Amino acid sequence: MKRFLSITLVVLMVASICAFAGCSGSNSGSTTSQAADKKTDKTYVIYSDNAFAPFEYLDTKTKKYVGVDMDIMDAVAKDQGFKYDMHNEGFDASMGAVQSGQADGMIAGMTINDERKKTFDFSEPYFEDGQVIVAKKGTKIEDLKGKSVAVKNGTAGKDYAESVKDKYGFSINYYKDSPSMYQAVKTGVDIACFEDFSVIAYSIKTGEVKLEMVNDKPFNVKGYGFAVKKGQNSELLEKFDAGLANIKKSGELKKILAKYGY
Repeated sequence: MKRFLSITLVVLMVASICAFAGCSGSNSGSTTSQAADKKTDKTYVIYSDNAFAPFEYLDTKTKKYVGVDMDIMDAVAKDQGFKYDMHNEGFDASMGAVQSGQADGMIAGMTINDERKKTFDFSEPYFEDGQVIVAKKGTKIEDLKGKSVAVKNGTAGKDYAESVKDKYGFSINYYKDSPSMYQAVKTGVDIACFEDFSVIAYSIKTGEVKLEMVNDKPFNVKGYGFAVKKGQNSELLEKFDAGLANIKKSGELKKILAKYGY
């Protein structure tokens, strides 16, 4: 009888240990699976400008935002297998959204410079551009003296204008987007504006803007980059860089730029 009880106790102990081990293994597998699913299913929130053709602008026919940046983001996401939710809220709003943590990243024809590197981490550059002075036909740089010029908040054009305003003797008015700047110049509120070369060249070529460039060659030429908040979202930044490298190698980036005349 004692022998029977001893055997029974051993069997029960072994069964309990196996049951515990099985349950623990199941939980571990479930946790790993859920973590993997969460990682796979994550949808990144990306912000961009809303009026910066040809990098991002509203297609009046489809009512959707299109452009170089939109195509690059789509190509990179497909290459790296991640989802994203695009918000075209304006350049200044995009920077604020990333800095506040409302957005995971932004792509908006954003020039990479040392000042921005203090608050943003950037991808490898995907395009190079510089600024030009834009005004009515016949305007010269010396005509800026004693007048006001238009700049867009948060842009490289703004930074450059501020750095040379004393040299050329002009004052500055600040606007939220490019169309507002162009309108201010057209109506004579400001004598000129500072804009990225590729953007204004595209708008002049398509006839959207009836102004001309004062300087033939862009100054302050730097690269455009995808940006995240400094020290955060490194995984997203790595994915963007990996995807960018792949679409460069495959020739897809070249096709995207050619689509918009570059």
